[in-house]
Amino acid sequence: MFTSQTQEMWKALFRRKSTEDILKGRASHEILHKTLTVRDLTSFGIAAIIGAGIFSTIGTAASEGGPGVLFLFIFTAVACGLAAFCYAEFASMLPVAGSAYTYSYVAFGELIAWIIGWALIMEYAVGNITVAISWSDYFCGFLEGFGVHLPLWMQMDYFTAYNSFKEAEVLVQNGTDISLLDARMQEAYNAYLTAPNLFGFHLVLDIPALLIIVLISWLVYRGIKESRTASNIMVVIKIAVVILVILVGAFYVNPENWSPFAPNGIGGILRGVSAVFFAYIGFDAISTTAEECKDPQRDLPRSMLYSILICTTLYILIALVLTGMVNYTELAVGDPLAFVFSKLDMPWMSGIIALSAIVAMASVFLVFQLGQPRIWMSMSRDGLLPPVFKKIHPKYKTPAFSTIVAALLTAIPALFLNLTTVTDLCSIGTLFAFVLVCGGVLMIQGRKDLPPSKFKTPYINSKWIMPILLILCMYGLNKWYKNDFNSFLYNEPKVIGTGDLIAGIDSAQLNMLSNHVMYYHPKDYTGAGSDLRKYLDQIGQDESVALFKRLALPVELVYESAWDSFAQRIPNWIFVLVFLIMCVLSFLKNLSLIPVMGLLCCLYMMAQIPVHNWLGFGIWLLTGLVIYFGYSIRHSVLGNERRM
Repeated sequence: MFTSQTQEMWKALFRRKSTEDILKGRASHEILHKTLTVRDLTSFGIAAIIGAGIFSTIGTAASEGGPGVLFLFIFTAVACGLAAFCYAEFASMLPVAGSAYTYSYVAFGELIAWIIGWALIMEYAVGNITVAISWSDYFCGFLEGFGVHLPLWMQMDYFTAYNSFKEAEVLVQNGTDISLLDARMQEAYNAYLTAPNLFGFHLVLDIPALLIIVLISWLVYRGIKESRTASNIMVVIKIAVVILVILVGAFYVNPENWSPFAPNGIGGILRGVSAVFFAYIGFDAISTTAEECKDPQRDLPRSMLYSILICTTLYILIALVLTGMVNYTELAVGDPLAFVFSKLDMPWMSGIIALSAIVAMASVFLVFQLGQPRIWMSMSRDGLLPPVFKKIHPKYKTPAFSTIVAALLTAIPALFLNLTTVTDLCSIGTLFAFVLVCGGVLMIQGRKDLPPSKFKTPYINSKWIMPILLILCMYGLNKWYKNDFNSFLYNEPKVIGTGDLIAGIDSAQLNMLSNHVMYYHPKDYTGAGSDLRKYLDQIGQDESVALFKRLALPVELVYESAWDSFAQRIPNWIFVLVFLIMCVLSFLKNLSLIPVMGLLCCLYMMAQIPVHNWLGFGIWLLTGLVIYFGYSIRHSVLGNERRM
């Protein structure tokens, strides 16, 4: 039995705001400059979406999925489009800053709103760390084209340099020549060795990443008009370059490169889901500028859908051109657009692409850095963060203190963290927001206390569609992916990655393995650059297991433990459970199909992100809950009003 005190506590955690509360609260705060039109908002959306994805991660996705990666772009666009419908309905109903945080306050209540607000802080901060690091890589490469070489320790994060140094040290001690290591590891190794030493600490810092953060944050601090103008200019430049790449590249397409179209099947295509989804992150940031729009109820929904449609068209065309110009296996590089033109001996195009990539990533950073302070401002207005976060600059009419703190939260980690760590964290935070916004539209379905919205998500009854979809999925998995399906159901252990494999054996076993490969397979070993990890990657998992057996090495080292195997599948089990629940609810409650499918598509992409990133995300959310129960719940404006 719940006591009255427990019931009151429960009500406090899930107290919901009415639209009247939100609109009245907005009117009582300082007014921001209303300058944005649908063209400006669409420009912000394109600025946020076309960035590191099209200039960098598209190569990784294409190398895994081949030309068929365009289907992944279409799938991701559909998932984001479904989420965009839900965002658009909320944005039209609640034209205030705060994005998914504000929408969740109305749909779910205060605790969920805090969780999503805290997740959005991570999304925008981590997203900008990612963009700043990528921008730094392109900027340093651009300078080198003019003969300007920054010291290696000034253009790399500390952990990449440190980890590469330790890994290279082990390989060198086991007889590998340093010159045979891949170029990136050599650079990191030398960066750590040559870095200034401060009290025993090697001072490896990504200085260009810091500079772009300071520059863009200053621009955002100065005002929305300045940010809008800069964004519009940068969008024109990068769209012009993307169209130039498509038009010029089309003349060099060899249709033979499109065969096979999906060389690694559906699994290969889906392996790029994180990289491709990262290419779409950002359209939701448009909704944080609602209070600076001239007509937010009309323009916000239009701009979200316009920006996704335009960017998807460009992504598909770019994917076709890239995979048609060179074989997909050659695209696993950091700068695929510049790479394909350098292969055609067209350095002038590579130079244009490098310059436009710098502009493109700066525009992404601009939109994210606009969004983050406005989330904090909204949370502060509600009393969930200290009052200083809602302060508006008297002249520039921007959330000044929040902008400064957002810059610090981005700048400090960018000096030390690497790109791989932050990309997946950004994706998982964004997808979590999308899931809750889609769920929010389902929660408000049929509520009578909400005002009519100028934009309504089209209603399609999912009563029979979802159960039929479940049956079709089960049939398809059993027919075409039976082995993988059974492996998932029965928790069969997987072969671990070669990097973890090498790290798990002692030096004597490592020497035995290296000597055997050098003696019996010298040609293949040399072809792999005398790198044992690359050699094992080339021969594949089955041959690696057979090799361990021949040398009487512990075969169990090759496989994950039962717990590790299950842990890696937990996100997929969460998806399966939610899928089943949504099928039941769709049948019983006649739920709207678009938000249901948006929720499931986004949750599926979340499930493809490695479990250690879920753990990192969970730690971030737990930290947020400590702050909520330590400060926010006692200072909540809504809570204090209802206690009066």
